[in-house]
Amino acid sequence: MSAPSVVIAGCGDVGSRLASQLLASEWEVRGLRRDISRLPEGVIGIAGDLFKKDCPDTWPIGGVDYLVYCAAATDHDEAGYRAAYVQGLKHVLEWLEDYGQAPKHLLFVSSSSVYGQQNGEWVDEASDTQAKGYSGQVMLEAEQVALSSGIPASIVRLTGIYGPGREWLLTQVRQGYRVAVDPPLYGNRIHSDDAAGLLAFLLRHVEQGGSLDKVYIGVDDAPAPLAEVVAWLRDYLGVTEWSEDASVRRAGSKQCSNARAKALGWKPRYPTYREGYAAILKG
Repeated sequence: MSAPSVVIAGCGDVGSRLASQLLASEWEVRGLRRDISRLPEGVIGIAGDLFKKDCPDTWPIGGVDYLVYCAAATDHDEAGYRAAYVQGLKHVLEWLEDYGQAPKHLLFVSSSSVYGQQNGEWVDEASDTQAKGYSGQVMLEAEQVALSSGIPASIVRLTGIYGPGREWLLTQVRQGYRVAVDPPLYGNRIHSDDAAGLLAFLLRHVEQGGSLDKVYIGVDDAPAPLAEVVAWLRDYLGVTEWSEDASVRRAGSKQCSNARAKALGWKPRYPTYREGYAAILKG
């Protein structure tokens, strides 16, 4: 029996972590990105540009069992988001059709920005999508492209990804970052290894004969007030001073639930920010 094959379109940080996890399970992994020299060892490179309509010369000729669309916008404006998430996905779907390939399942990596709730509400997959900004609105448009593709598809809405190389909050805390305490501003986080782990878990679940819902939220077990997180990090890092020009966040927030993914059997390696940030700081 041949190993299951997957194409990870947009094989950057999370995609590469996913690739490594699947390689460890003896999957055949192809990763599409402009610079394939940056792919993990063992990944079959597809040198290509999601923003261009032309199919890459190294696109696989044989079957593709699974597709993970895990792109990142290079330009952070509405046009850049639409190019990365809507047009890029349409290009990949066209390439699959050109080669007569029909994956068993498509995972589209989306964002919790599709939820615009601002008053500390708990949000799950059944909550209304109330995207306020262009990023969430474009993501919702792209999600519909995936769900109407004719391929069995699931949307994975990741929350704030942190991990090695994604240390904005640590930098801000060292500089005296302030966060409003009342009302509490909740942060929803997922470690980059857990983001990849959730995607790998869902793919393995399908390969083992399981079924998936249309939408999953990728988040750790414990959304927490940002003021609490900052206080814990200040203590952990030994930061005692506030910077006079420290930024102060006062925007609204929500609390995202991972109950659906956990009910399927997924468990995050870093269930709270404490374990995740401690792992980063310990190297």
